[in-house]
Amino acid sequence: MTKLAIDIWSDVMCPWCLVGWGNLQQGLKLVEGEIEAEIRWHAFELNPDMSEEGEDRTEHIARKYGRSIEESKGVQGQMRSAAEAAGVSLDYEGEDPAPPAMMWNTFDAHKLLAWALAVYGPKEQTELKLALFTAHFNDRRPIGERSVLLDIIEEIGLNRAAAETALDDEGLARHVRMDEQQAFDANISGVPAMVIEGKFMVPGAQPAETYANVLRKVAEKVAR
Repeated sequence: MTKLAIDIWSDVMCPWCLVGWGNLQQGLKLVEGEIEAEIRWHAFELNPDMSEEGEDRTEHIARKYGRSIEESKGVQGQMRSAAEAAGVSLDYEGEDPAPPAMMWNTFDAHKLLAWALAVYGPKEQTELKLALFTAHFNDRRPIGERSVLLDIIEEIGLNRAAAETALDDEGLARHVRMDEQQAFDANISGVPAMVIEGKFMVPGAQPAETYANVLRKVAEKVAR
């Protein structure tokens, strides 16, 4: 069994990051018994200048990419289809009436992800990442708000008081900025971006077979 480290630059607002995660999980099943992965998440803000009030998702996509509202809705439909194929969901699953689908500032979310990795480890960090994906896409919770983030921390069994302290830690904020700078230095301009063993980058949400093939090739190089 070969153990490989996979560092994923990602944003919790990013639907393709969730699709990529789903496809990676399917790819890992294809190499089950051969390769074991330790996954760590790193900060990448798609919208670092997003206001605290957030922005309607459909309007945001239309504005940012120069599309009409109908084209924006079409893009979101394509994303939902890709998510379904990856075994994940971008659909609202809460009670009616559904709150609006919004985009939020994610800097505090990234601080808590960095804190979770440092204090608890990769497994708990991934649990938090998936909980944030669920909160954003499936529950449409305002994850730009600190109280909501701390509720999520508590819901998955991590220390709420320690997380609240972490949100005001300037050192942690600098760490997140360094994480983002590392992505910039590595010419990562879009996410997800998965870096295997610190050397081999797989950009974008790739099919499961692609992930499996790359992991096998890296495992062969590592074994030499």
